[in-house]
Amino acid sequence: MSADRSVSRRVWMSSMAMASLVGVAEAQEKAPAKRNREELEKDFAERMTGTVLVGHYSVVGKDSKPANPERYELKKVSKFAEDVWTFEYKYGQRDVTLPLTLRMIWADDTPMITLTNATLPGLGSAFGARVIFHGDLYAGTWQHGKVGGHLWGTIEKADAAKVEKSK
Repeated sequence: MSADRSVSRRVWMSSMAMASLVGVAEAQEKAPAKRNREELEKDFAERMTGTVLVGHYSVVGKDSKPANPERYELKKVSKFAEDVWTFEYKYGQRDVTLPLTLRMIWADDTPMITLTNATLPGLGSAFGARVIFHGDLYAGTWQHGKVGGHLWGTIEKADAAKVEKSK
């Protein structure tokens, strides 16, 4: 390779690197300001209280079957301690609201609930889950003993979900 080509290549690569840095800097300037954890937690509790998680779950090994519908009515969501939250929920057709205490982990501004080897009243033991909430969507994994799978869906206000269910 000639010296001229080598210099041209280095100049081109330097120009591209500089353009990339300028693009990143511009994107950071346009990005909304980061909110502190207290604000994020307050917004999450308010947004999730009175909602319904409407979606589906799958079972690993039975992926060829259609996904199963699921529905969690969240009556109240509140922070209990440092990273511990209480979700008062009704699952499926059961006519009982249960409190569920979950650990919440934050990835930047995205909350994720975690559950490891837990007992859920009326449902059994050895439950595990990792579920993230992003905008009006949720997605994650679940485990019940040796059986597990995926879950996903939308987060809807309770009144809107009731109207949709009656159609």
